[in-house]
Amino acid sequence: MGHQKLPMKVKSILVSQPKPQTENHPYMQLASKHKIDVDFRSFIEVREVEASEFRKDKINPKLFTSFIFTSRNAVDHFFRLCKEMRVEINPEWKYFCTSEAVAFYLQKFVPYRKRKIYPGKGHLADLIPIMKRQRNQKFLLPTSNLLKPSIPEQLDKAGLNWTRAVMFNTVTSDLSDLEDVTYDVLVFFSPSGIQSLFENFPDFEQKNTRIAVFGNTTIKAATDQGLRVDIKAPTPETPSMTMALDHYIKSVNNKK
Repeated sequence: MGHQKLPMKVKSILVSQPKPQTENHPYMQLASKHKIDVDFRSFIEVREVEASEFRKDKINPKLFTSFIFTSRNAVDHFFRLCKEMRVEINPEWKYFCTSEAVAFYLQKFVPYRKRKIYPGKGHLADLIPIMKRQRNQKFLLPTSNLLKPSIPEQLDKAGLNWTRAVMFNTVTSDLSDLEDVTYDVLVFFSPSGIQSLFENFPDFEQKNTRIAVFGNTTIKAATDQGLRVDIKAPTPETPSMTMALDHYIKSVNNKK
């Protein structure tokens, strides 16, 4: 427990995501409340797979009846490729979304019809029982080049007729300009963010930098790389990352 004796005060945070679009987002509130600097920088970039490239996979969305979306990026790139390939959206298609947020986002592209859009509570497992009742469906799973192994495992175990379609690529951002910049806290939301840190800075030494992570797969990626995880979310007390940061900053900056 040596490193925890006297954790240094937090004065600066780097969030490994793009800056939120809204003016008064929770990170802004955190910054003004504790009088600290909060910067944003995307550690990963999403690049589209061109229609010409996608055609090489010989996957035609017209031949499927149901679609599984695990992210808003997947929704975006599916409908982009359909448009580029002149694939008409079939009103009979069914959509299985791993979260309410993804199902809500889907409404940008298709009208919400109860029998056509099935939202989960944040995990693919929530949808498996419903999908199993529709075994006659042909499922298409639009993804990036990175895919959590648990997703194909669950779909196979359920005995579903499914196909993966890589419609966008997740690549490491160039962070070389951050070489000489240090932050008290680095915040990560995905294993690919952790991977990006070490691809950009193979000799990264944590020292007094606090690492904050969201989600179990991110925690595992951090500890696998030998990082000390100081701040975790979600937890029952701190369901969001900003709440977890607030809780931690209060404890080390001696603020009530």
